[in-house]
Amino acid sequence: MDDINKLASEALAEFRKLTASAIPDGITIEIWPRPHKPKGLPTGRMAVYAFFLNGQALKVGKAGANSDARYRSQHYNPNSAGSTLARSILNNPAKAGATGVNELNIGDWIKQHTDRVNFLLPASLGKHRVSLLETFLHDRWTPVFEGRGED
Repeated sequence: MDDINKLASEALAEFRKLTASAIPDGITIEIWPRPHKPKGLPTGRMAVYAFFLNGQALKVGKAGANSDARYRSQHYNPNSAGSTLARSILNNPAKAGATGVNELNIGDWIKQHTDRVNFLLPASLGKHRVSLLETFLHDRWTPVFEGRGED
């Protein structure tokens, strides 16, 4: 878990350095080490989150202030949205080293095998700033699974 904390803290420090004039303080980091149990998006917050397997980012995503389902549950269910970590792993289990996974157990596999990093931003910062952080983390961590066409 120390490695994930360091990874997240360094990324946030670099992001703050690059965007000092555009992003005020107020971003917090929440780490859910494996095995993790998803929780709801705090009221008045937006999030950028990432799933990690053995220190490698699998997927980076974002959730707006009114997107609790995206934050809490959609990535654990392959049929809940167009692009989810669950669907990505089922489409290419070898990329995640996932053996024996199927639609019934993929959510539990994700909870048992991945660490999750959540960057929580005040909703007052607006959608474009949460998108900026998501883009920054995509570039920094180069997730294994990204976008609908690349899963």
